[in-house]
Amino acid sequence: TRVQKEGWPAIASGEHALLLAPTGSGKTLAAFLAALDGLLSLPVDAEPGVRVLYISPLKALVYDIERNLRAPLVGLGNASAQLGTSIRPVRVDIRTGDTKQRDRRLQLKDPGEVLVTTPESLYLLLGSQARDTLRTVTTVIIDEIHVLAGSKRGVHLALSLERLSALCDNE
Repeated sequence: TRVQKEGWPAIASGEHALLLAPTGSGKTLAAFLAALDGLLSLPVDAEPGVRVLYISPLKALVYDIERNLRAPLVGLGNASAQLGTSIRPVRVDIRTGDTKQRDRRLQLKDPGEVLVTTPESLYLLLGSQARDTLRTVTTVIIDEIHVLAGSKRGVHLALSLERLSALCDNE
């Protein structure tokens, strides 16, 4: 789509980018594909930690994205196998208020490269032991930003993003 063609270079450059287009135009997919491209180029022995942080104010969307992200990852793996090459495995974790304690402990010990979460859960992560798993974040994707803009939740998220920026080694 047009937004993907115009957005990809801005996203891939590592600069901040805001993609504005109608629902269903592929904004989130464009952001994820650029992020996955970066993840797949990491060395196999790269330091463990979250690299891509996806934040949605809508918990239902968090679960949709997690499911929809797994399909492109499987597709990339299949395409790689057909070409006779291998790619670095990319794992996706979800962290919301519904995440089981067992899963939280696993995420703390061995975090996935992609973390799908809500603004409120990000706030809690930044105030917990799990904060250290976020030091490696290089990409933040915020979906449905219009739901947050101009609200207390948006201000709260902005403060969490400032805390995240201060935490990351790669400002």
